[in-house]
Amino acid sequence: MDKIKVAIAGLGRIGKIHLKNLCRNFSEIEVIATMDVAESSKAIVEEFNVPLFTQNFDDLLAISKLDAVVICSPTDTHADYVVKAARAGKHIFCEKPLDLSLERVQEVLNIVEACGVKLMLGFNRRFDPEFKKIRQLIVNDAVGDPQIIKITSRDPGPPPIEYVKVSGGMFLDMAIHDFDMARYISGKQVKEVFAKGTVMVDPEIGKAGDIDTAIITLTFDDGSMAVIDNCRQAVYGYDQRLEVFGSKGMVQAENNFPNNHKLYTEKGVSGDLPLHFFLERYDASYNQEVREFVDALVNNEDIPVSGDDGLLSMAIALAAKKSVEENRPVKINEIL
Repeated sequence: MDKIKVAIAGLGRIGKIHLKNLCRNFSEIEVIATMDVAESSKAIVEEFNVPLFTQNFDDLLAISKLDAVVICSPTDTHADYVVKAARAGKHIFCEKPLDLSLERVQEVLNIVEACGVKLMLGFNRRFDPEFKKIRQLIVNDAVGDPQIIKITSRDPGPPPIEYVKVSGGMFLDMAIHDFDMARYISGKQVKEVFAKGTVMVDPEIGKAGDIDTAIITLTFDDGSMAVIDNCRQAVYGYDQRLEVFGSKGMVQAENNFPNNHKLYTEKGVSGDLPLHFFLERYDASYNQEVREFVDALVNNEDIPVSGDDGLLSMAIALAAKKSVEENRPVKINEIL
């Protein structure tokens, strides 16, 4: 079988992860081109012996044998690049979000559907081994019907203020992963959002018009609930935990650590702090999400995370933002 020819657009932190994984871990894939606006990115391309490096996205689409494009460029390019790739007949993996405008996202999804290509969004946390195990336990009815889901997601430190100003806000940039996880883990749709948010970490984040600390309650269509707590700073590391309480029991996923040993002495008990950076914490999930994208192309199967998944998570994020601004619960049908 001929290898699937792939190009990567954007060689920042995530783009480099995908480049490494595609070149090292997928015998059925051939990365034939890369693109980044920075000329300095050419060095890592040469390291992996990719034949073409360009600073222009259109150059990728001009390659006649290209099958798919992996888009890891800045957020404000995603929608335009996806539209161009779809119209060129290329399958697409795109990092989230597709855009910061709900209307633009819907427009792009309509174009993708009309072009008949596959589009997958990069909600990588779905592919974490522990979280996938919890989802399978729920599918297998091990904990019964989920009644309460608790998600803790706290970063080790806030991003630069210049990034905060263009990120779309905490709900669209950070918490959107948790909104997707709540939908994925429960297998249910969110009907109402109530959020409280404030600034507890950095006053400059507040001056930029954003928040850095939040509690969000989601109500699903059957009345069950999820509670999410977010903070831009946890001094002890990258805090990622999940709990599902159901009619038959409860299941938890705790933080990942460099190692799991505990030292017991007369002074107390000590051990390592959680992994400190998201690239370490979700290293396996970045590889697995691309594995499932590749499998969908090879076997002509449905994409595991669709554009509609991104649209629905974005609607939850916008509802959360509206809830904070108006201090009230917001129904999803007010947004969509």
